[in-house]
This record gives sequence, C-alpha cells and structure tokens, in this order.
Amino acid sequence: MAILLPEQIFSLAPSVGKSFYEHQAGVDASVTISNFSDEPISLVITRVGAPALTYVIEAHDQRVFSIELLQMAALLTGSSAAYGTIVVATTK
Repeated sequence: MAILLPEQIFSLAPSVGKSFYEHQAGVDASVTISNFSDEPISLVITRVGAPALTYVIEAHDQRVFSIELLQMAALLTGSSAAYGTIVVATTK
C-alpha cells in the first residue's frame, strides 16, 4: 500500500539547498517535482548503499522518479531562485 505524503510547495532563493524528505533506513518511493520557475533546479537523491544521484529539472517542467531505498530527497538552486512543488509517495 502506498502512502502519499502532502504536496510541499517550495520557493528557494539562489544557491540554496533544502531537504524535503528523509528516511534513515530507506524506503521505496516515487518523487514528483514540478518546477514552475524560469530556471532549472537540481533534485539530489541519496539511497541506501548507493551513490547520490542528481537530476536537473528544467524550467516549467515536471518529472517523476521511482527510487528504491530512498534516504533523502533534496532540492538545490543555482544562481537563480526557483519555486514549484514536490510530492513523495512511499511504500511504508
């Protein structure tokens, strides 16, 4: 059974990073990012026993990621501010 966590709205200043989900033991999850801003934003994923992954979500784009043993989902801005939404659905 999936657990859909509340949609979180983000508005991050330039050169800022913020964690939006953490689970120390890791859990299978899907992460949906909607970037409403005019600049790209980076999604950083850490997983149990695996290297960190970074994905760039382009301006005015939406991406869905399925991740096994997700430990943390964080967003990083570059030289410009960014805003949008992030939704995490977990298996536990």
